[in-house]
Amino acid sequence: MDTQFLNTFVTVVDQGSMAAAARVLNITPAAVAQQIRTLEREIGATLIARVGRTVSVTEEGSRILQRSRDLLRSVADLRSVANDNAVSGELRLGACPTALAGMLPDALARMVEAFPLINVFIKPGYSADLYRAVEEGDLDAAIVLQAPYDLPKTCEWQLLREEPLVVLAPESMAGRDPHDLLSTQPLIRYDRHQWGGRQADEYLRAAGIVPRERFELNALNAIAVMVDRGLGVSLVPDWARPWPEGLRVVRIPLPAATVPRRIGVVWSRSSVRVRLVTVFLQESRKAMQAQAR
Repeated sequence: MDTQFLNTFVTVVDQGSMAAAARVLNITPAAVAQQIRTLEREIGATLIARVGRTVSVTEEGSRILQRSRDLLRSVADLRSVANDNAVSGELRLGACPTALAGMLPDALARMVEAFPLINVFIKPGYSADLYRAVEEGDLDAAIVLQAPYDLPKTCEWQLLREEPLVVLAPESMAGRDPHDLLSTQPLIRYDRHQWGGRQADEYLRAAGIVPRERFELNALNAIAVMVDRGLGVSLVPDWARPWPEGLRVVRIPLPAATVPRRIGVVWSRSSVRVRLVTVFLQESRKAMQAQAR
């Protein structure tokens, strides 16, 4: 059985159509369909149900889907182990929302330039979910917020960036007292149910500020746009760029030192791809140093 055909099957399921899978695999839709038919003949079951331009996985296909993913990862591991003299193989990474756009691209750009034989799978998600994925072995590493609990001994975490809390306000409010803004202006609250938002909530409580809440969400770029539109102010970490273009907002420091939001990399010590993780850590640190200049 050609493992490339298994990869085509998984890609079709993930993309939801033959045409989309063809674009990802850089082959023709006809070649995708042919590979799926060949795989179905070898397995002896229909794996993909075709409905117009879309497809869905059959019951038989769903039974082998996870095993196919596991097998493809094992093949990537074999390649990495066999080519021990070269840094190669597939690295499975996770990234929380702000890191996905603000930190990860620079780190990856450095890594693929220095180590072109590394392939990277990227899973977006919230930090709590990504920690679990690393602990369970579904991901090799993830850029996440520092966990508010002790990690299991199988995992390690390394700091990349600290982000102090700032008051985000319309440009017309530059120079205003930050506590006065938080007390008198409508608050666009950073979701207190997420790790990052809890720090802002704890600061408000410690300062004795009872805000006039207007919105609450866990999307920093969207919060910045809302502030720009005059919908209120916000208390947020000073997150990494890029930010939405054309915003007329100011970042006002708080009067006292606060615990910053800490973002770093968590990884599994037991991963066979720890060599790739080490390379990613190395290039991530270089990228953060360059951003800080």
